[in-house]
Amino acid sequence: MLEAVSALRKTLAMSAVEQFLTNLAHWGGKVPAARPERHGVEVLRDQVYQEGSSEPQHVLDVYRPARRDALLPVVFYVHGGGFRILSKDTHWIFGLGFARQGYIVFNVNYGLAPEHPFPAGLVDLAAAYQWVAANALRFGGDPSRMILAGESAGANLVTSLALATSCERPEPWARALLEAPAPIAVMPSCGLHQVSDSERFGRRRKLSPFITTQLTQISTDYIGAREHAEVELADPLLLLERGPRLARALPRFLSTVGTRDPILDDTRRLAAALDRLEVANEAHYYPGEGHAFQALVWRPKAKMWWHHTLDFMRRVLDEHPSAA
Repeated sequence: MLEAVSALRKTLAMSAVEQFLTNLAHWGGKVPAARPERHGVEVLRDQVYQEGSSEPQHVLDVYRPARRDALLPVVFYVHGGGFRILSKDTHWIFGLGFARQGYIVFNVNYGLAPEHPFPAGLVDLAAAYQWVAANALRFGGDPSRMILAGESAGANLVTSLALATSCERPEPWARALLEAPAPIAVMPSCGLHQVSDSERFGRRRKLSPFITTQLTQISTDYIGAREHAEVELADPLLLLERGPRLARALPRFLSTVGTRDPILDDTRRLAAALDRLEVANEAHYYPGEGHAFQALVWRPKAKMWWHHTLDFMRRVLDEHPSAA
């Protein structure tokens, strides 16, 4: 009985969080300044990337400048939400934000746990990545200049996706990624880069019961009690710390996080692992900021995040002239 009550409380808590964030994104999108046309951006919604599927997790939105004189670099954006909630629709701000700066943005849905536990979401994103690589040209995007970006769970997923595009993996869906164009950069923000051993955060500093419960539930819903070998790409941080066998070089990384984010340590460990592997990377830490602060675009530190991110992207693109 107590276990059932506890499970119900966890479900209600997550539902309340999801409803709040969904409403915030919905009403934020109604503000006149959020209209894409005011920024010279057009949006092509619900493009199906999984052939023959009618499932909502197999669609993406394309944000692009309405006026285009040449092929533009591509941002493949993966939303967060603890692998369990939210969607491309709650993360429209990133599609708009990058598109108004001259990028073609593919803002992607994927299967969510617990209905679709690991590796379902990552398999979906692998299919979406291959679809974008094959179809970017017809939307005005240059598939040879693709940047992966995502926050929170999305940061984990784009990091794993980058590994799958660089390593010879045993999974059939991952092997196919080696035939696609490699991304030129990866931008994981406030990432949960190891889903297993969620108790590690509480061992270093005291966390609220709510945060501890949510981290535990993420691990339970996404990977369950499976052994690490079965869920290796759910823990890309461990794979990088161990040293992956690369078939081609890893792309440049930009890692960002607020210093009050309860999962801050994963970004620090990611930067250290990339340094040891001699992978070009940068890490920015934003004093006093919490989880996913960059979505609150009117705040000073969020503006700083956008400045750092766009500057990084420009520098990466300077090193990768168009090959399309």
